[in-house]
Amino acid sequence: MATTIAITNQKGGVGKTTTAINLAYYLAKLDKTTLLIDFDPQGNASSGLAIDKSTLESTMTEVITSKSSMDQIIISTKFKNLSIAPATPHLANAEAELAKVSGRFALLKKALDPIRDNYDFIIIDCPPALSLLTVNGLIASDYLIMPVQTEFYALEGVSQLLESMKLVKKAMNPSLELLGVLPTMVDSRTTLSNQVMDEISKYFNAKVFGTYIPRNIRLAEAPSHGVPVGAYDRFSKGARAYKNLAKEVIDRVSSK
Repeated sequence: MATTIAITNQKGGVGKTTTAINLAYYLAKLDKTTLLIDFDPQGNASSGLAIDKSTLESTMTEVITSKSSMDQIIISTKFKNLSIAPATPHLANAEAELAKVSGRFALLKKALDPIRDNYDFIIIDCPPALSLLTVNGLIASDYLIMPVQTEFYALEGVSQLLESMKLVKKAMNPSLELLGVLPTMVDSRTTLSNQVMDEISKYFNAKVFGTYIPRNIRLAEAPSHGVPVGAYDRFSKGARAYKNLAKEVIDRVSSK
């Protein structure tokens, strides 16, 4: 059965989607059959893998509204072992429609259950908000990875997300765990970046991944080419960092 990991932080611009795409890519490169679920109405994970959203008949919107099953919308990418369940901005409308639906918090879990045996890993790119979709992502997952940008307001809102995780764990998903905190956009040449890294380490201790994601122009360029950074420039600092993260994720999961 797949290990399911939600990638989330209620703060936007912290490298959440970049992490979802590149972690999924490198897990697939390490011979793990991997499904990336684009569960953010912005649909950036889909764009980042060159999915033409204008041609899609069914997406995560149809899954979450029970009009399609997961296996009907999953697309195989050009990368071995990597598939994607795409999303479009219509997902935001679906979230509003589901506000009063019975069982609305477990819709994604219900949709994933029939296909979990088909994959080693399922990576969920959640929206940058504590929304109905994010809660669905947490309830459907075994683990949470939280990217945290090394900037002045890095830890703002983190405690609220952790509190939400505890509530989900207590009420609906007792097996949910924080797999790790991932420092992103790290510029080790600056005092601020190093100070925030120290803060993150003090706050989360052993939960901080040994790998951190550096500021890297190749990471910023890759999505415009519709490929993960490893397919764009596999020798870049960003590519090497995400390859190391994938290995670390596998090690952490296998040690549980």
